[in-house]
Amino acid sequence: MTARIIDGKQIAADIRDELKAEVAALKEKGIVPGLGVVLVGEDPASQSYVSAKEKACESIGIYSDDNRLPVETTQEELLALVGRMNNDPRINGILVQLPLPRHIDESAVLMAIDPDKDVDGFHPVNVGKMVVGEDAFLPCTPHGVVQMLRRSGVETCGAHVVVVGRSNIVGKPVANMLLQKKEGANATVTLCHTRTRDLGQFTRQADIIIAASGFPNTVTADMVKEGAVVIDVGVNRIEDPTRERGYRLVGDVDFDAVKEKASMITPVPGGVGPMTITMLLFNTVVSAKRANGID
Repeated sequence: MTARIIDGKQIAADIRDELKAEVAALKEKGIVPGLGVVLVGEDPASQSYVSAKEKACESIGIYSDDNRLPVETTQEELLALVGRMNNDPRINGILVQLPLPRHIDESAVLMAIDPDKDVDGFHPVNVGKMVVGEDAFLPCTPHGVVQMLRRSGVETCGAHVVVVGRSNIVGKPVANMLLQKKEGANATVTLCHTRTRDLGQFTRQADIIIAASGFPNTVTADMVKEGAVVIDVGVNRIEDPTRERGYRLVGDVDFDAVKEKASMITPVPGGVGPMTITMLLFNTVVSAKRANGID
């Protein structure tokens, strides 16, 4: 068996086409969804990521308020900017790019964002609503994983999902999403991590494996049962002198070996990655509709 590749780029493109049509319909009513973006400092990876988000906004017609601040920006100055965006009706979503410089308390900044504009889904209000199954802004990467499963025809109802990784950004939220009593969920979820004893004992029972440990080759072929669906959230750089940059990107799964046992698998790159920004756009459009009383 060779696994069918789940094409994250194509799924993300499909969702963006849907969002572009929604934005056009909102503009006919005089509503322009807006995303406020804040980047503090000059971290190259963060700069690249923020630029990609801004281009994505432009591609579907969302207004982007770009705020690039010097690394010496104080916490008070950053909180003041967040406060201004909270009160700006043109802005429906606020994104503060992490990590922040060490002298700024990330938690304090995230807590300062209006939960109704928290399109990253990190505010405790939205996290709490997600856990109890109420409508909330869902964290973008795990929401993208759930969308990939649904749009690829993967049945989650009654399935055993093993999540490898317990981060607040991916592992915990995707586990919570998939165990909810609703369409596209209803799974039996086991949450594991890198300190789990005999990890393979759990992953070999899984109908669906979601790998988000942050380490290459966490999931190997002997840890996967025949026909399982494997979603690889990891992005790791490993040295590769044959590449111009001297490295290549791999996930948390031994892709070449596991694809011979899985029924479906996501590649790295080109799998989960493209979904993250797309779900940020999704949340921003939802926020704009809510702000204007549109279901």
